[in-house]
Amino acid sequence: MTSDSSAKLFQKLKPYVYIVLLQFGYAGMYVISAATLKNGMNHYVLVVYRNVVAAAIIAPFALWFEREKRPKITPLIFLKIVALAVLEPVLDQNFYYMGAKLTNASFSAAFYNILPAITFTLAIILRMEKINIRRRRSQAKVIGTAITVVGAILMILYKGPIVHFFWTKGRAHHINVAAAGTQAGTTNWLKGTSMLFVSCISWSLFFIVQSNTLESYPAKLTLTILICAIGALLSATVALVVERGSAKPWIIGLDMRLFTAVYSGIVCSGVAYYVQGIVMQERGPVFVTAFNPLCMIITALMGSIILVEEIPLGRVLGAAVIVIGLYSLIWGKGNDHLASSSNNGGKNGVTELPMAMGTTNGTRMEFAGGPTLIEIPAIKNP
Repeated sequence: MTSDSSAKLFQKLKPYVYIVLLQFGYAGMYVISAATLKNGMNHYVLVVYRNVVAAAIIAPFALWFEREKRPKITPLIFLKIVALAVLEPVLDQNFYYMGAKLTNASFSAAFYNILPAITFTLAIILRMEKINIRRRRSQAKVIGTAITVVGAILMILYKGPIVHFFWTKGRAHHINVAAAGTQAGTTNWLKGTSMLFVSCISWSLFFIVQSNTLESYPAKLTLTILICAIGALLSATVALVVERGSAKPWIIGLDMRLFTAVYSGIVCSGVAYYVQGIVMQERGPVFVTAFNPLCMIITALMGSIILVEEIPLGRVLGAAVIVIGLYSLIWGKGNDHLASSSNNGGKNGVTELPMAMGTTNGTRMEFAGGPTLIEIPAIKNP
């Protein structure tokens, strides 16, 4: 094999390698964060440390690679960055960690499959997405969204028998407090699910604001630093108020708590933001989103092996329904792009899910009168 053919093969495989590795990275975060939180780590403190680590790690790269192409930050751009910091580090991550603590790692990963459906619904509410119910692609998007919601409800309301794997045979029966049949356990599970749902909404709004912000501030590394730094500052303020200035939650040693903060900061708040951006630019969000069920499967297996989590049949069925709805939604969005490419004469032959289309004026996006589309994001990792 010649060097040219090897280079071409690497270029073709690179997006697959990147996104698969990211799914393993996210799955690891789901598992270790759930274990650390259940062992007593304060989630407010974890959010602060996670974003401090992310900002510190990404800063040198942003200062070097974007030193000559960093746009000026206007007051409007600054307000958008603050909004992004509130939506993601403060709201999304805190609510995710609270929800994961009251449920478990595999449920949290599976529940996040509803994120594209929530984004699609918010886009319709904000009039960034238009539906022509006579067209098959619009029907697929609506039906896919409905199926995804049904799958999430199935996961919440139905448990069923425990699914056993070969590595669980002969193992002592493990009781998950949140999943226990007591009234308190059911209440905690529903409360955790509600928090995960709020986390999904916050992440969807974050994506919508981010897509608009990048139009006027395309420096992705610098934007990541600012979001994490401001998010860490705001999260620290929240933590100090909630914990009433107590120093005890902030004290961590060379243990699992430190590892969780460093791992989440580097892999899921620093590297992931940038790598997903690269893959999206090359292959589009459809490619990234399509791999999300892989993260759910990896997390469920890791949670079952490492955390001895039980996987009820209802969660398996609900996750399968969510995946079906998700791919129906993605199919509709993909055909939207094909139709748009045909009308606009194509776009360099790149098959991707189009971003919101319209005319831009400064830092504000003014949408044209025709139908507009919004990206469906990859699944988050808090």
